[in-house]
Amino acid sequence: MTSAQSSPRRRISVNLPWNPDFVDTFLARARLADEIGVDTISVLEGYGHDAFTGMALLAHETNNVRIASSIVNVFSRTPATLAQSFGTVDQLSGGRVVIGLGDSAPGAIERFHGVKFERPFARIREAVELIRLYWSRQRFDYDGPTIHVERALVSGMIPGQPTAQIHLASLHPTSVKMTAELADGWMPTWIPNDRVQESVQQVKQWCTEFGRPDDAVEVRSAGSATVLLDPERQAEIDRGFAQGLAFFAVRNGPGYFHQFERQGFAEEVAAMRQAWQDGGVGAATEVAMEIAPKFSRRGSLQDCAAHLDEQTGFGVDLHQVSVDTDDDVAWADALSQLVK
Repeated sequence: MTSAQSSPRRRISVNLPWNPDFVDTFLARARLADEIGVDTISVLEGYGHDAFTGMALLAHETNNVRIASSIVNVFSRTPATLAQSFGTVDQLSGGRVVIGLGDSAPGAIERFHGVKFERPFARIREAVELIRLYWSRQRFDYDGPTIHVERALVSGMIPGQPTAQIHLASLHPTSVKMTAELADGWMPTWIPNDRVQESVQQVKQWCTEFGRPDDAVEVRSAGSATVLLDPERQAEIDRGFAQGLAFFAVRNGPGYFHQFERQGFAEEVAAMRQAWQDGGVGAATEVAMEIAPKFSRRGSLQDCAAHLDEQTGFGVDLHQVSVDTDDDVAWADALSQLVK
């Protein structure tokens, strides 16, 4: 096979846990990912460390990999602050930032940030529109449903990219449709493997209805592929995934509960809720184990590679991958084989 006929490289995204106590490990894996051709490194933000400090370190220590937030919420910072922060990291990285935004969940917004979880769709739309306006470094007026700006001051940051690359984590059909209208990427979650193709086709259709190309929105995988280098870890990893599923379905707000309902798992989620009430997280996890295999993939390198190729055929552009190992060399070797 000639190089012109060779298959395209798989586009891989990895999450790197950001903690100042382990900054050396964080940066070592980032450099390895950069060297072997990983497409995107994502930095999570929840109740712990902020995403932007980690993203800034990645911007300084890498050369090619995209640097993404996964995700930053649209409630706890103003759109101007979001534009400043992302724009600064984009300037530092030479134009490699992917702005991952979402509305998070009522528990995180109200019980951690102390902000009312109100009008999430309006907040997301305003954030997208205003970040792009601030990014342009032009004066503007903006009259939105919750934010009003007159003769906006021009930001002093100079991003590396001419336009902000904004990806949205959206669940509800209304927000997914807004993603097709406004965003550059979609970060879905909790969609079973056998419904991914249907979901991607719907987003493509909505893109064309808004007058955009059907591939205007980059689609990240709805679930992750976890490479298990030690087969004896399978049961433990599977159970950990099921426990996470149960938490999202039962305890992480109505948005996730309804997402599972829309995907055809209303009875299973009702059973999880009852099990959690009667016996706690362990009992709910037992119920979740029944449907957990339908989401993402956990197995050998070969199993995960086949899963990624199947998902690519369904229209997925960027694949979330993790490798279950503390060995940096083994971690990088597994990823390099998936990137090929």
